[in-house]
Amino acid sequence: MTVTEPRYSLLDPFPWYAAMRERSPVVRDPQSGMWMVFGYADVQRTLSEWKNFSSERGRPRGENPESALSSSIISTDPPRHRSLRALVEQAFTPRQVRALEPRIAELVDELLSKVERAGRMDFVLDLAYPLPVIVIAEILGIPASDRDAFKRWSDAVVTGNMSGSREMAAYFGRLIEERRHDPGEDLISGLIAAQVEGEHLSTQELLGFCVLLLVAGNETTTNLLANTVLCWEDAPGAYGRVRADRGLLPTTIEESLRFRSPVQSMFRVAAQDVELGGQVIREGSPVIAWIGSANRDEAQFGDAATFDPARTPNRHLAFGHGVHFCLGAPLARLEASVALSAVLDRLPNLRVEPGTVLDPIPSQIVSGVKRLPVTFG
Repeated sequence: MTVTEPRYSLLDPFPWYAAMRERSPVVRDPQSGMWMVFGYADVQRTLSEWKNFSSERGRPRGENPESALSSSIISTDPPRHRSLRALVEQAFTPRQVRALEPRIAELVDELLSKVERAGRMDFVLDLAYPLPVIVIAEILGIPASDRDAFKRWSDAVVTGNMSGSREMAAYFGRLIEERRHDPGEDLISGLIAAQVEGEHLSTQELLGFCVLLLVAGNETTTNLLANTVLCWEDAPGAYGRVRADRGLLPTTIEESLRFRSPVQSMFRVAAQDVELGGQVIREGSPVIAWIGSANRDEAQFGDAATFDPARTPNRHLAFGHGVHFCLGAPLARLEASVALSAVLDRLPNLRVEPGTVLDPIPSQIVSGVKRLPVTFG
């Protein structure tokens, strides 16, 4: 990287972000040839100006099953993107998301009932991971017996493990063929039956939807929940403050999204020569927009390095910006609201277990920890 001190750390990249915003807010890394963007305004432009910063230009071509995620809507530009997104948005309308709340509450109750008497739990393995996996599996129509593989597969995608990605693509390929012959009421069956511009989706596009929904529905919410606990640990008194005033829970969730963004970076390719931050990025150049840095930019957020559970307004970029704004954002917010409300009710004096050594997910795209032992009661 261009700035070597302070060094980049998966658990604490924020000093590096701050140094880059100050010294090189838009810079080309000479080793990788990658342009890196750190400031809020420039990251927002990179995410939203699809005519300048393409999501499609850098994706692999062909029908390689390893590139299923690269064939999804996050790797597509308008107008095709609008047509594809419109299909899956039908499953995530505000009304349909709200209809999931009783089931989410039921799942949270089941998961917490298993651990609350013990006075300790692994917040990731016992709650933050299984909750969103079960929810997205039920939306997709995945058999309960197959859920255990989901975490391994989604981790494989975000860490670049091609073996796990191939295994996942093969599984969804078989499931798609089963649904073609025996459709149900699930989202996969609906996508198979749907048409865009008079044509059914290709198998590769269906795989892209399945992989995207699994990874986004799992990683984002899992890390949002666990990262909120870490935010409470970063800001002594914040947990007690929210526990005493539940009206702060919505703003707390938004502040967690800002302060420890579940998604730290997004990839784009310059679709034409474009000026950004005083630099000229040539057509075809790869670009990384550092969302985690933008959300700590003092030019946008007063006292940005402080976790404030009452912060408002809070125009963070944790769910992206523009046409690619995360379509699962309402579901992630609902799951977080239901789960964290129950945590506040049932797990008093929650804290990370003393002496815990955090093991980060080995990815510069998503930010989270593999395990999070906590005590309470």
